[in-house]
Amino acid sequence: MASIKEIKNQINSVINTKKITKAMEMVAVSKMRKTEERMRFGRPYSKIIRKVINHIVQANLEYKHSYLENRKMNRIGIIIVSTDRGLCGSLNSNLFKKVLFKIQEFAEINVPCDLILFGLKSLSVFRSCGSKILAQIDNLGENPNLIKLINSANIAIEEYECRRIDKIFIAYNKFCNKMYQRPKIDQLLPLPKIKITTTTNFKKWDYLYEPESKLILDVLFKRYIESQVYQSILENIASEQAARMLAMKTATDNSANRIKELHLLYNKVRQANITQELTEIVAGATAVSTN
Repeated sequence: MASIKEIKNQINSVINTKKITKAMEMVAVSKMRKTEERMRFGRPYSKIIRKVINHIVQANLEYKHSYLENRKMNRIGIIIVSTDRGLCGSLNSNLFKKVLFKIQEFAEINVPCDLILFGLKSLSVFRSCGSKILAQIDNLGENPNLIKLINSANIAIEEYECRRIDKIFIAYNKFCNKMYQRPKIDQLLPLPKIKITTTTNFKKWDYLYEPESKLILDVLFKRYIESQVYQSILENIASEQAARMLAMKTATDNSANRIKELHLLYNKVRQANITQELTEIVAGATAVSTN
């Protein structure tokens, strides 16, 4: 059984750990409010531009954009959005499992995969998975630089336009609420088909473009890809702070429970020592009186 001094040292150690996790929880709460607000401000733009793109895709376009072309898959690309730091529970591991299953599915049909990694945690995992890493960005922070992110994502887009990649996916954690974040893999290119109602199947219509459809669609599709990448990163950052807040709260609660257990153990050991000392005193007194 541990001595009283060892138990006291353990109690002090757990108390210090509890203070640290509590402080980290409060910091995560403060950051989560800011990142969640920034993420929610970006959602309307992302949804509206997606709605516009879906509406355009249904039209009878004269200009066939390469982003709408379905090709035979010879190679795919995945943009993986992870965190730079740990201590956020199973947020990264759940996403990485989903991505590795995706890579395995394509490997079974002999389709290799190229990766673009956002965050240090993804680099430590996918560096040794056998896939080619086209680019890697770290130190995203709570308010990432849009130009820096888009330049990295454009590497995959250029590979797609040069027909070296036939499909691009983006993997990230979608912020559902403070208690739940869902790992998700969305298809970026080619633009995924949407379900069209029966009444619209018989309609043949198009827009009038000014100055011309090629110029407008090129810019519009590019802005769409940029908005989806940026919004995915904002979703992941908000998910990170929410997951860290929950993980630190759990660690704080576990520390409090451990402190209670150690106090009980301390009292038991102390009581056992007192009982032993009393027994020794009584035995000594008995021996003296007998003599």
